[in-house]
Amino acid sequence: MVPPLALDIDGTLTTGSGRIDARVFELLPEWGAPVVFATGKSFPYPVGLAHFLGRPEVVIAENGGVAYVDGETIVLGDPAAPRAVVEAFEARGGEIGWGAGDTVNRWRETEVALSLDADEALLREVAAEADGRVEVVDTGYAYHVKSPDVSKGRALERVVDALDLPADRFVAVGDSENDASTFAVAGESYAVANADATAREAADVVLEESYMDGTASVLAGLRERDGSDPL
Repeated sequence: MVPPLALDIDGTLTTGSGRIDARVFELLPEWGAPVVFATGKSFPYPVGLAHFLGRPEVVIAENGGVAYVDGETIVLGDPAAPRAVVEAFEARGGEIGWGAGDTVNRWRETEVALSLDADEALLREVAAEADGRVEVVDTGYAYHVKSPDVSKGRALERVVDALDLPADRFVAVGDSENDASTFAVAGESYAVANADATAREAADVVLEESYMDGTASVLAGLRERDGSDPL
């Protein structure tokens, strides 16, 4: 039997240009165990991906700030301090960087995400003045201002409890520092070749292939180990 999965999205299920790789729609719909999509994006994104794959909506969003499993939404983060820090950042001339529409933060409940074009030095300076109530995480796609008590790994612990599965049965794949906590909870972890230094250090295995090429190789290996027919 194939193992349950905890999969990051950006940089892990995507191409180098940021698009969802078409192989996601070939390899994951019929995966014979739970698949948890764990992302820094806001809640609608992983829910939508699960929906269009025809899979149960089991997701972790906002770097662990929100989880959804077995029909229940679990909010694990408090947005008050992150929002206050970003307001202070803007008051000092900083810009969030997504433009007037800002769909990046439109549905975000527990944190604030800023463009990589934002003034990182100023952002970290303001965050440091919050007395440990926030941290800034660079996922390679955005700067996330969030509670330090929130992580994908802690959310995964809640999800696996709800699924009544042991965490050490899960295989995790990711590419960023926000995936390190997931790797610590899962029984087996892989960093794709494009992963940052934190993810590479935390993973059990650093793959030779990047992006979805790496993830596809993990899935193929798991199927072979299980004795399942390759898709």
